[in-house]
Amino acid sequence: MTQLQPIGDRIWLADGPIVDFYSFPYPTRMVIARLAGDELWVWSPIALTDALRAEVEALGRVTHLVSPNKIHHLFLSDWHAAFPEARLWGPASTIAKRDELPFQAALEDTPPPEWGPDLDQAWVRGSFAMDEVVFFHRPSRTAIFADLIEAFSEDFLHKHWSWWQRPLAHIDGVTAKSPHAPGEWRLSFLDRAPARAARDKILGWRPEQVTVAHGEWCRSGGLAFVERALQWVGETAED
Repeated sequence: MTQLQPIGDRIWLADGPIVDFYSFPYPTRMVIARLAGDELWVWSPIALTDALRAEVEALGRVTHLVSPNKIHHLFLSDWHAAFPEARLWGPASTIAKRDELPFQAALEDTPPPEWGPDLDQAWVRGSFAMDEVVFFHRPSRTAIFADLIEAFSEDFLHKHWSWWQRPLAHIDGVTAKSPHAPGEWRLSFLDRAPARAARDKILGWRPEQVTVAHGEWCRSGGLAFVERALQWVGETAED
């Protein structure tokens, strides 16, 4: 069974194993985009198996390993060991957390020239807890979110979350019916002006589909999906 699923022009996703996050089961998902030639941009790498490695190598050459925020770093070491020529990327918060790894310059709002023709990015900050870099794959019009949008299905919650955990998903606003960033993270944005500016940039991309690391991803109507999920940020960047 193949793990890589094509979801557009030169872009694939793969679902990985469930991991424990403070006793809450979380699914994992990565995205791969093929850049010029056979270069591969790997976002939020999942657990690397021999079978997955063979699939990835059949697509091209892994040249970029990307962490979108400081939580998405669990499998970077394994991928870096398997593909030592690949460059490691992440925001400053990830780099500080994994300072033993040889990262490139910290990711912010402007994409590096290595992937600028294919991918744009927006740095969502203003929280004292965590920031995140959101990406947009131009050829497939796909916005790529890690934890800023979580959308757990009822089926997943009933299978993997205990009776007392399931109500918390609804309270936290991270279900497929009401996808958002977790409530405690939203509350930590004491300065929302930078987040509003990033949100406006994301909406300007007018995405057609939206992948998320945790939960049900959006295959159509991406712009409306993001508008609803990020409504909590506020009205405009100028407010």
